[in-house]
Formats: sequence, structure tokens, C-alpha cells
Amino acid sequence: MSRRKFVGIQISPISFVDEGVEVVLDTLQQRVGVNVLMIGTVSWLGLKAGRSISHKLDGWPDHGVPEPLTMKGGAYFHPHPEYYANTFIQDFRAKDNTMQGIDILEMVIPEAKRRGMRVMPELMEPLFKYAGHGSTNNVEIANLPQCLEIDLLGRAGQEPCTNNPDYRLWWHAMIEDQCRSYDVDGIMWCNERRSPLDQLIAGLAPGCFCPHCRREAMARGIEVEPVRKAFLEVWDYFQKARADAEFVDGALIEFLRVLLRNPEILIWERFWLERNKDLDRELYGLVKWCNADLEFGLNVWNRNHFNPIRKAQWPWDEQTHYADWVKPITYQHQSGQVYVKEMSDFHKSILRDLTPQEFTPIMYKLLGLNEAPWEQLTQAGMDPDTYVYGQCADAVRGVRGKVPVYMGIGVDAPRVQADQAVCTPDIVYRSVLATYRAGGQGVIFAPNYASMKLTNLDGAARALRELGIEL
Repeated sequence: MSRRKFVGIQISPISFVDEGVEVVLDTLQQRVGVNVLMIGTVSWLGLKAGRSISHKLDGWPDHGVPEPLTMKGGAYFHPHPEYYANTFIQDFRAKDNTMQGIDILEMVIPEAKRRGMRVMPELMEPLFKYAGHGSTNNVEIANLPQCLEIDLLGRAGQEPCTNNPDYRLWWHAMIEDQCRSYDVDGIMWCNERRSPLDQLIAGLAPGCFCPHCRREAMARGIEVEPVRKAFLEVWDYFQKARADAEFVDGALIEFLRVLLRNPEILIWERFWLERNKDLDRELYGLVKWCNADLEFGLNVWNRNHFNPIRKAQWPWDEQTHYADWVKPITYQHQSGQVYVKEMSDFHKSILRDLTPQEFTPIMYKLLGLNEAPWEQLTQAGMDPDTYVYGQCADAVRGVRGKVPVYMGIGVDAPRVQADQAVCTPDIVYRSVLATYRAGGQGVIFAPNYASMKLTNLDGAARALRELGIEL
């Protein structure tokens, strides 16, 4: 039976340089069945623009150059100056030695189109110093420090503030430039910022309290100083909780007590959340203004289904108002460790009086998961027939038929510890089958072709053939 085909892959510019455009495209199209290329066009993260960032644990894949890449990061296309007149962030062309003079979109698009393959730049916020994503040590962009967040304690942060007009307009410019200057078929956008409450749970001082955030909040009728004072008390709670201070009624009750005494932090959480979503909505509208036929797809963080607070904050139905399709991230072999990391922050503070072993079955029930016990989860990973199927079914049910669901299938997603589950052809094979069984209409192999073993991608090709999705 023939099915509508959307078989995508996330791929960094370096793969085309290392292996040659024709070789990569022939391999992906003929061996795997890929017909959509999501190219990391702007990044300071090895996970998006470099070679494998976990080669020390996983070895090198069976293609490409088996050597570490020292990335400087930046734009791997040639920015056109006329689009950047309204922002002082202008000189951000990648200066990597291996990519000098190369425009990856000019390099790939003609050959891709000749084969009937579509091309979509893949972009993610945050761009810089993102732990676990192989971030570069330095970001060589003049003026960027003027855009940094200011946290609760008055310190400049490690990321630009998305309310800073120069930073926000820079994103607008990058999107418009790529949509107008190149024959692309759309944009895949990923928003992975932590909210203020997220930051507190992770033991970080929340933000942002820069002048732009203060002005924006005041324009919406929010008094900033009462909010900041409320955060100081809640910040104090989290510091004490993580330091094992004694609470008369336990950590959870004390958290609820502090929260109810300081509802201002929930007002700020809602303010931050709406401004964060506004960026997604703005970029969707901008893409459609440039060309109504271009697609705007959302690459949706797996923390949105591992964290009960984020799951409440990011309902699928709402996201259909500013997306042509959604891609839930489910890096199944890697996800056991990701879940453990996520829940460990809760068990260090709000849930510290409950052991993970006690609470995991309850959290599974709340989140709709059915996976290995806590003590086995990192080593077992998450099973495609329960996890990938379940998350795809949730998304399909959530979007209510308004947009397609293209499942993010992890293929050799980077591991961070030696006992973490390893990707196999069978995992990829069963993940693809689970996607279509749950009602998904396509798949996107991720996070980066440069780290994927072709033998594991063969599992995907086998599933696509069995499903009648022609290679």
C-alpha cells in the first residue's frame, strides 16, 4: 500500500564537505529512502553542525571522517547584509577552517532538487553554550554580550535574552534571509529554552530581569520588583532543599507553602512562557509572509513529555496554530538516561522525600509512560513499541488532525555514559513501525547524520519497505 512520504534526516554541513554532496545524497536516498534534508545552517553546537560528539563512547560511524572537528560555529550559508539592517548582530559567518568560502545551501540545494529531495534549514534556540550538545568554547560575535540575560542575582547569563530586540530581530533576519535567498522548502524550528521555574528546579538562578524584560512586563501590567522579591524566597527554598535542609512538613509541602505565599512567580512564569511562544509564532508568520507555500515545522523538546510542568505548558493543540507539522523528539535508546536526569532534579528538591524507585510508577502513570524501572532505565533505554508508539499516539490525539505528526526517531543519539543503552538496527526498525502504527505520517531521523551508523539506518530502510513507503 502506498503512503504519503515524508522521510527526513537531520544533517550537519560537515557531512557534505567530508563525503561529497553526491555521495551523501545517493546514500540517503537510495540506501535509506530519505526525501527531506534538515540541514543545520546556523549553530555553535557540534550536535547540529559538527561530527559525532560522542565518538569516545560510541566510536566513529561507518562513513565520514573519523576525526574530531574543532568547530568555531556560526552561519554555514552566506548571510545577505540587506536583511540585517535592524540588528547589530551582523558578522556571524562561520570561520571554521574546513568550511571557508562554502555556502552549504548553495552547495546542496541544486543536487537535492535534481533528485527530487526537499531541503529545510534546521534551526534551534538556544544556539550557544548548550550543555550536552557539543557547544563551542567561545562565540566570536561582536556585541553579543550586550544581549545576555540577567538572572535573579544580577549576573549576566550564558545565553542571550529572547526579549532583547536585537537578538530577536536577528532571528527574524536569519529566517527571512534563508527563506528569500534560497530555494528551500521550509524551516524546522526547535525551541529548547528553560523557563524560570525550570531553572529553579535545576538549581539555577532564574531570569530574565534585563531592562527589556522589565519593560515588557510592565507594559503587560506586571510590577517587576514584587516578582523579584518573591523569586528570592523561592530561590532560597530550592537552595535549602538541594542542600538537605530540614523542613518541618517535608520538601513538597514546604514548596507548596512557599509557592502559595509567592504567587508572583507564577505570573512571571506565564509572562515568560507567552513571550517564548511569541517567538515561535512570529517566525511562523514571517516564513508564511516570505512564501505561503513554505512549511514551518516544530521540532518539539522531549522534556515536554518527561516533565509534568512542561507537559502542561505546551499542549499539542495550541502548537497547531503556528506549525504545519510537529516532530516530537523521541531518542529512544538515549531517553532512559534523559528521563533519569530530568527526574533527578525533582528528587533533589520538591520530591526529595520520595525515592525515585517509589515515585517512578506514579510519574509514569501521570506522563503516560510504561518503561523499565528506575534502576534499569539508563541501561535499558525506552522501548520503541511503548515509548515511541505512545508519544506518537499522544501527539496524534493532541493535534486533532490539524497537522501531521512526523516522529523524531533517534539514530545513534549521543550517549553520555558507558552503561547507557546503545542504538541498534532493531530499535530503529521498530521505532519506524511504531510511528506509523500510532498514526504518524512521517519520520525524521535525528539528531545528526554525522554520528549515525549506516547499519542502524538500514533498520529504518527495512521498515519503510515493509510499510510500502517506496525508497
